[in-house]
Amino acid sequence: PVSSTLYGSRFLTGEVGGSVTHQCFYSIIPANKYDRKYWCRVAGNGVCYTIISTTGYISKGHAGRVSLEDIPQKGTFTVTMTELKKSDTGTYRCGIGTTNRDLYVSLNLTILADAGALGSTELIQGELHGSVTVLCPPGDTQGSKKRFWCKLGRTGCTLIADTNGYVGKSYQGRIFITAQESSGAFKILINDLKKEDSGLYRCGTGRLSGQDSPRMVALQVTTASTLPKRPKFLSGTVGGSLSVKCHYDPKGNYEKKYLCRWKEASCSLLVDVDGFVHESYKGRIQIASSNQENGTYTVVMSHLREEDAGWYWCGAKNGHTEHTSSVKLRIQKEACSSQHPETSSFVKPTLSSLSIYSTPTQRSTTSLAYAMGTVTESTSTLLPTTPPSTSVTSPSKIYHESSSGESHLLPVVLPALILLIFITITILALTKIKLQKEMGEERSAIGNLAATPIRAGLNPVKEQMMEQTPSPEKVHECGTDSSRCRWVFSGTGTANVISL
Repeated sequence: PVSSTLYGSRFLTGEVGGSVTHQCFYSIIPANKYDRKYWCRVAGNGVCYTIISTTGYISKGHAGRVSLEDIPQKGTFTVTMTELKKSDTGTYRCGIGTTNRDLYVSLNLTILADAGALGSTELIQGELHGSVTVLCPPGDTQGSKKRFWCKLGRTGCTLIADTNGYVGKSYQGRIFITAQESSGAFKILINDLKKEDSGLYRCGTGRLSGQDSPRMVALQVTTASTLPKRPKFLSGTVGGSLSVKCHYDPKGNYEKKYLCRWKEASCSLLVDVDGFVHESYKGRIQIASSNQENGTYTVVMSHLREEDAGWYWCGAKNGHTEHTSSVKLRIQKEACSSQHPETSSFVKPTLSSLSIYSTPTQRSTTSLAYAMGTVTESTSTLLPTTPPSTSVTSPSKIYHESSSGESHLLPVVLPALILLIFITITILALTKIKLQKEMGEERSAIGNLAATPIRAGLNPVKEQMMEQTPSPEKVHECGTDSSRCRWVFSGTGTANVISL
């Protein structure tokens, strides 16, 4: 497709005297629904001359043999040309806009003397995040031929998937080609639909360029989806258990509900609500509960193994229509205790203690168990009392929830550690100041004691007079420190202080 909002077939073939019908598909938005639709032919000078448009214009050379029908509610308009001539071969455009240079998609029309059986284009609509089923008619009676599904583009039809096991990168885990039925027909199942899936496709048998089954399909993905976008990953551990909650329309009348394992564009049935269990999964997989009123059923897998990792599909079948959804299972060998990344030790999971569900309470419990570096045996049942809407968690959440408790302890330990360091530094600083003060006072006292005999030696007469001088007031002052006292002698003229 030239644009994600407008697409149609790139090639069209008709026969002389016959007719061709071309469908142009567009996104159902007001700008497209109510704007001018047109069909024009590109001339040698590059100008596209209008043949017919929704304004009522019809060119003289095509009067009476061309028509255009717009169906806005389905997002498509159809152009039909009759009484074809060899000269009608050429390049055409179907488009939307006031001019023929606005939104458009080009196609090549070839008129042959005998074109044989011509395939028609079917419109299939699906919801964003939902699923679609495409029934491809029988193209050959030999089951040995490859079946394929390709998307038409500028350079041809790009292979999306085939029964030889090829699957395009963007379709991994979400496309499945069913086995060929006795009639030769087969189905294409696609889930987790994306906006970019809209476009024109072809399904067939044999070679990609062959015409064994030229089935054209226009797929439209409606963006106004009522379906929630669910996580696509689920994590478990070797020896543990997990549950997968599958959803379907409770108003639908489904003849079969199942879980299958996807691999290389095929899906092997593992278990269904009728009691079927695949031989290699007996004893460790079961449909534990089913709620028709809510449109859910829960599949429990236990005794998990490393080889269980991969894609799984929930499915509900009603005739040829099947509604599916996919989830990828990741299996961890061991769980890591959360002390420090460099010193952490590994612990083995026990029973259902590592069964992972997406309920907040269970996530926090699992994180706490790992934060303490131990795993305790759970006595709870495999399924929670109130199952979550889905049992899928993203890889990043699983890692943080089950492998490390640092994120929970750090906000508590770090502030306490900073406070402890601050208190220690303060105490050390105060102690140092006190010691310096005491050492200074002691040095002062020693200096005074040393100065007294020196002064006595220089003036013995004065010292003798001071001792004999009567003192009307003698005050003895002592502080709280018993090692330091001072005697103050007050006379009529002088006062002397001796520090001890």
